[in-house]
Amino acid sequence: MDPEPSPYQAHLQGSVDSFSVTQPVLRGRNPSGHRRRGWLAVLLGLLLGALAALYLLAPYRTNVLLLGIDRPPEGTDLARSDTMILATFLPPRGYVGMLSIPRDLWVMVPGFGENRINTAHFFAENAIPGSGPQAAKLVVTANFGVDVPYVVRIRFDGLVRFVDALGGVVLDLPEAMSGYEAGRRRLDGTQALAFVRDRKGSDDFFRMQRGQLFLRAVLHQAASPLVWPRLPAAFVVLASAVKTDVPVWLWPQLAVTLLRAGPQGIDARSVTREMVTPFTTSGGAAVLAPRWEQINPMLLELFGQ
Repeated sequence: MDPEPSPYQAHLQGSVDSFSVTQPVLRGRNPSGHRRRGWLAVLLGLLLGALAALYLLAPYRTNVLLLGIDRPPEGTDLARSDTMILATFLPPRGYVGMLSIPRDLWVMVPGFGENRINTAHFFAENAIPGSGPQAAKLVVTANFGVDVPYVVRIRFDGLVRFVDALGGVVLDLPEAMSGYEAGRRRLDGTQALAFVRDRKGSDDFFRMQRGQLFLRAVLHQAASPLVWPRLPAAFVVLASAVKTDVPVWLWPQLAVTLLRAGPQGIDARSVTREMVTPFTTSGGAAVLAPRWEQINPMLLELFGQ
């Protein structure tokens, strides 16, 4: 006959019995189901990450024409495009190329005959208000042979307010230019616009050099964490002065490509003096005839990669 259990053994046996009753409930939780859901979440995350990478690094080129126009008459956009920069973005390589086009380049303006390339915007706006940006894209495509699906146009008065909203822009001048000595100079919006557009003792080629220097300085300024608190207000100001047909879904891709290139990584080119022949038209205008045999190799390097 087994001995009678002690009070402690009876208590322990009761605890074991209680545990054995609840144990099947614990076993019924099916940890394999949790593992499957975990793997599904991981796979979904990987899929979304792959789609995001495919979008941001899509293996196709995007070309955008950047236009700067002067202060037009009130209520209109009737102005010439004094600044014309053809930009190209290659997301897989993080490559951004920019070609500055002289405003006095003498070309065929579709629908209006031979004239300065910067007149295409003016003529089109005068004929059909709102058609200037499309005409500017068309004249570049027709003469340079580069597909230009998108355009960004900014009014210079808006550029002044944008720079002021950033707190000014710091230019690192490699040499004395436009009344400023070489070195670092902080300019407000009015000073910056005057610097870019200065015509005293300079020409199209100097203006294009200053324009590229200014654009790089703005990008460098916007990338500084110290300026980030100012960016929302600055971009609101910029948006009020900009007209573009670049779709919203494309903005992140272009922005990431630009960030990967960085201000100093932009491949900035210009139509140089060696690529044109100055001449005077029958009407007495001093213009520049393109030498396409000199320009085309550069176009192939920038837009044919």
